[in-house]
Amino acid sequence: MMKNQKQSPIVPSVNFVKVPLQYVNLLAFLLFFAIGLTAGILLSLQLNNITFNFQVNNGHSLFSLSTFQPLSPPQSSSSPRPPPPPLAKKTTFPPLQPVPRSTKHKKGLEDFLEPQEIIMHEMNDEELLWRASMSPKIQEFPFERVPKVAFMFLTKGKVTLAPLWEKFFEGNEGLYSIYVHSNPSYNGSLEPHESVFHGRRIPSQEVAWGQVNMIEAERRLLANALIDISNQRFVLLSEACIPLFNFSTVYNYLINSKKSFVEAYDLANSVGRGRYKQRMQPLIELRDWRKGSQWFEMDRDLALEVVSDRQYFPVFQQYCNGSCYSDEHYLPTFVNMKFGEKNSRRGLTYVDWSKGGPHPMSFDKDKISVELLEKMRGGRNCEYNGKKTNICFLFARKFPPQALERLLTIAPKVMQFNK
Repeated sequence: MMKNQKQSPIVPSVNFVKVPLQYVNLLAFLLFFAIGLTAGILLSLQLNNITFNFQVNNGHSLFSLSTFQPLSPPQSSSSPRPPPPPLAKKTTFPPLQPVPRSTKHKKGLEDFLEPQEIIMHEMNDEELLWRASMSPKIQEFPFERVPKVAFMFLTKGKVTLAPLWEKFFEGNEGLYSIYVHSNPSYNGSLEPHESVFHGRRIPSQEVAWGQVNMIEAERRLLANALIDISNQRFVLLSEACIPLFNFSTVYNYLINSKKSFVEAYDLANSVGRGRYKQRMQPLIELRDWRKGSQWFEMDRDLALEVVSDRQYFPVFQQYCNGSCYSDEHYLPTFVNMKFGEKNSRRGLTYVDWSKGGPHPMSFDKDKISVELLEKMRGGRNCEYNGKKTNICFLFARKFPPQALERLLTIAPKVMQFNK
């Protein structure tokens, strides 16, 4: 080799890796897929017709994507708009069905005023007294009203002198109401359907002579009678009581009276003031204490006050038991303290205490005569509506069941029934 020959520069050699064709195609596919996915996401963010509907069904959350709707070209105003896309199905409830109205009879005022033939109910005393204490504020009645007298019988069992009372009431239907409070243990035969006492027993409780539950029974009778809005006068009687006049005389005397008849007087001895309990102070003082017969007659206003009394009666319930004899002192004391000016302070039931003792005289059949009944009817002067009258008593006691036959014999002569 010649010395002056010029050498060529050394160039490094490069070895190319040969990539198979199928890998090249895969890489190209992935690249285009990524570009398309990115473009699709960006495009979806610009669209507004994808909605999300959230529903709650039976306490569970349901999340649904509504169907995608392609864009449609704008339409002219003259062409009708297409209906909106259907919403996701929701839970629906059947429509409420109206309650069908009865076409037989629509209740009017007379339906609520019509007295019931059977007066049994399931109210307890608290519910009964609350119901009875209701009174309309409007004094004028919006209907034709005939005032009635409520005859309330406080008995041990049946009304033993019922046949005599049947004759008394005969022919005067619509002018009276009857209520019977008998011992709940009494299970005697029911009165015949044609009797005026049929169905007239009220729900009752135990009653003992001289105990405060005697007053509870009287209030129970008053409450039941007050439910009938037509009852305007209220008479308390026993199974040993009889009428001394015919019905029309008794009715007119009571309906036209301006005062009630609750006996009340101050008795300064052991059976009067001696029964007073100091623990009743300060609500009831000794000077307020009064005594009287439990057999009363009162108007509707006073009857409402008696069944509504939640101030004085609880004091008697708590402190006047046993020898206190609340049945002879509660009403005389309460009425004299609160409504003395509306009370005559005398009773309408004749009784004979001449024999002495804790019980009045009993008139057996051999003692009953026309003269006796006429003596009970009059013979003395009493005040009635500010005037003197010789009719002081409308009723009398005490007559045993054995006296019934004798009374039925002479009563028409003296009392002139059916007049």
